[in-house]
Amino acid sequence: MKKLLLFLIASAGAFGAAYYLVRSSQAAGPTPRPAGAAPPEMAWIPGGEFTMGTNAADLAWPEEKPAHRVRVHAFWMDEHEVTNAQFKTFVEATGYVTTAERTPTAEDILKHVPPGTPPPRKEDLVPGALVFHPTPMPVDTRDVSQWWSWTPGACWKRPEGPGSTIEGRDRHPVVQVSWDDAVAYATWSAKRLPTEAEWECAARGGLVDKPYVWGDEPFSATRPQANLWQGPFPSHNTAIDGFERTAPVKSFAPNGFGLYDMAGNVWEWCSDWYDPELYQKRSSGGVVVDPTGPDLPPGPSYMARRVERGGSFLCCDEYCSRYRPSARHGGDPDTGMSHVGFRCVRSP
Repeated sequence: MKKLLLFLIASAGAFGAAYYLVRSSQAAGPTPRPAGAAPPEMAWIPGGEFTMGTNAADLAWPEEKPAHRVRVHAFWMDEHEVTNAQFKTFVEATGYVTTAERTPTAEDILKHVPPGTPPPRKEDLVPGALVFHPTPMPVDTRDVSQWWSWTPGACWKRPEGPGSTIEGRDRHPVVQVSWDDAVAYATWSAKRLPTEAEWECAARGGLVDKPYVWGDEPFSATRPQANLWQGPFPSHNTAIDGFERTAPVKSFAPNGFGLYDMAGNVWEWCSDWYDPELYQKRSSGGVVVDPTGPDLPPGPSYMARRVERGGSFLCCDEYCSRYRPSARHGGDPDTGMSHVGFRCVRSP
């Protein structure tokens, strides 16, 4: 199984390098959709030049600024997040074992904490993942440990831990998948993870300088446009939209490119390393063409993160508001969480 994982990840790297090599020329604008049938359940993203990030004074976080011009080539993108049923097909075809299902070593744990951190106890080295639990009452939202807990036995088949199941949730997005798991699935399906720039271009759906993937109107708790948190976070989700956690894909209207859940439901892995200061570093240049993020993660190795986009069912304006198309976040690539999934892209 370890050999299979290494092969898949190595293949993904070679595929990505070849892809960006052949696409090094600059495209001036959107590309018409190719003739013929579209790949199953994928939408055509015409690419072109767009404004990435935002200069908005309200809601936006520092890592989203400044806005700058970016150009991407056209590509196909999954209409929706990869579902439990799709991921199950992959696992049954390959025998793949996800990160959350493998027993970690002390070295696996220590590489993600500052030097000098005491090693974990042997009895703590068990497979598992992070699970969200609502708090019994309102709390100080600066301490995320109050609603996140490391849960032995949690994995994509048991997203809330032992006793939970994905039975009846075939059309829900798969969660508790690490970045490595997402890359393995993408490679198996002859696809890849989107770059951060491709993701944002696709999420905007052709809209120009709009704060939300659906336009200008703020999120409505009574007429929800996406699967987001409703009510006081993190103690009580009123679930007016009908969903306390993930929603089946395509439960809400698509954006202008025919993509579903580009806001909320689950965070989506991108291929790039995450650098919160990346946009400031780009600000003095001209139009950036097909950016792929930093070559190496910034800062100490234990802080290395991969980009996540789109927000999740835990997003709300009173806490993070990161369900907007310009919002960006970094996640530990080796860790599964109950609000993180992914979707794939394919080059024409």
